[in-house]
Amino acid sequence: MFSAGLRNRCSAGVLAGVMALGFTVVSRAQDKDAKGSESQTDPLKRQIPEKQRKANAKALKIELSKTYKKWLDEDVRWIITDEEKSAFMQLSNDEERDQFIEAFWQRRDPTPDTEENEFKEEHYRRIAYANEHYAAGIPGWKTDRGRTYIVFGPADEIESHPSGGSYERPMEEGGGETSTFPFETWRYRYLEGIGQEVIIEFVDTCMCGDYHMTMDRSEKDALKYTPNAGLTLYEQMGMSSKANRFTNGGIEQLGSSPFNKDLQSKEFDRLEQFAKLQAAPAVKFKDLEEVVSHKISVNLMPFDVRADFVKVTSDTVLVPVTIQIKNRDVTFQNKDGVERGTVNIFGRVTTLTGKIVQTFEDTVQVDVPVELLPKTAENSSVYWKALPLRISQNRYRLDVVVKDVNGDRTGSWSHAIQIPDFSEDKLSSSTLIIADQMEPVATKNVGTGNFVIGTTKVRPRVAPSDGKPISFKRDQKLNFWMQVYNLSVDEKTHKPSATIEYNVTDANNKAVIHTVESTDTMGNVGDQVTLQKTLSAANLQPGLYKIEIKVNDNLSKQTVDPTATFAVE
Repeated sequence: MFSAGLRNRCSAGVLAGVMALGFTVVSRAQDKDAKGSESQTDPLKRQIPEKQRKANAKALKIELSKTYKKWLDEDVRWIITDEEKSAFMQLSNDEERDQFIEAFWQRRDPTPDTEENEFKEEHYRRIAYANEHYAAGIPGWKTDRGRTYIVFGPADEIESHPSGGSYERPMEEGGGETSTFPFETWRYRYLEGIGQEVIIEFVDTCMCGDYHMTMDRSEKDALKYTPNAGLTLYEQMGMSSKANRFTNGGIEQLGSSPFNKDLQSKEFDRLEQFAKLQAAPAVKFKDLEEVVSHKISVNLMPFDVRADFVKVTSDTVLVPVTIQIKNRDVTFQNKDGVERGTVNIFGRVTTLTGKIVQTFEDTVQVDVPVELLPKTAENSSVYWKALPLRISQNRYRLDVVVKDVNGDRTGSWSHAIQIPDFSEDKLSSSTLIIADQMEPVATKNVGTGNFVIGTTKVRPRVAPSDGKPISFKRDQKLNFWMQVYNLSVDEKTHKPSATIEYNVTDANNKAVIHTVESTDTMGNVGDQVTLQKTLSAANLQPGLYKIEIKVNDNLSKQTVDPTATFAVE
């Protein structure tokens, strides 16, 4: 029933073809329309019992990946509003979180009509600066000076006393001479939402480099609790007692002076300023809802996208991107008896923070004889691009734009892609690919050419975006391709010991095909194995099926069992 036995394939030569592209025509079958229903209740507005809310919050902390936790707890900790944070915590999946993050930065973009987001770029520059200059046993972004710099930028003027020491108080602080801890005074001419001539004082009372923001200007006084030392001007003249500093109440323990008699009345202003400095800055630019409501798209160009993952090295993964466009959605023009359709494709891969790591753009054409155009309307054209990405980044965003040149229609597709866990000590696998073509390539073409992964040409079928499965006619072949990584190797035999089960079940979960193979019969294999199987659709009745390839490592006792669905007409 299966043909083309199990083969051991390495990833050698893959990188040589990572930028290969292809544009071919392949037949696609149609399934029955899928029906669905939409919920009428906004999940963010429904009432949740307090017990359930706490349970959801606890589950969310466990669910959130490191990437999202870092973004929320570190990247935007000082600039995200309470309302935004509350909304983020209610999101239920990574797709919604990615959309939220994109919206978050768009709301703050001072030039939304340009590709660059100056606010975001400046924000991450400030984080880097804070980490470099304000670290004190903790990362610089966590310190008070770091937070202030990240939120408000560089001060207009800084008075720094890094060693403390002798200090002549200004009269509004009581006058007289004292000795201080290290401290800094930052002056901002104007801060939006806070006011003019904003003075912020940071004191290092531990003498360890950890400057904290203070409302009490007397906190920097190292002799404040030393009797008869560091006296103010009135205290030196006998017009006031040092004990009065601690009995008059208030947030500041400054000695009295003719220049600070209204000190307590100004304390409310200091409290208000301190509270504003602790709050996230107001969003300056138009709300995303307003932006989106004005971005009306017409004549959308439909297409489907598939992204697969193949491990290349311990730090690199190959991401083959397959784009499928139905011929009926392409506008053809007659030229010398040949109908030609032209499509422009642009793609971009970015990190979660918006850094561009890969781009690709191509103009591709499909030529069809005039007499065959009506017959090929339901066929699809497939474009392929393989991109190398860093495994350490984990999550990326893939944006694709397709334009029908002759018909002047444009469509866009945006989706988060998450790199699988390819840890060295964990049994893992590539994507399970169901292909309509799978064949070995000549030695000179290994790693290069359209749809070539290593030593094999693998052309994936792409599932339509409406949720229907990929489909095959009964006169076609189904090809399954997958790689397995990190099989344990026996120290004595220097070979792995694993079994591979191929299970095909129907819509009722009834077993249709079940075969088992072992690495013991594969010859010279190592910790990485390439699995290739071919199945004739004629052996299956029309209907929906699921393929599961289950790999059991007998040495490490680990298992991987990726699945995929398909239909037979």
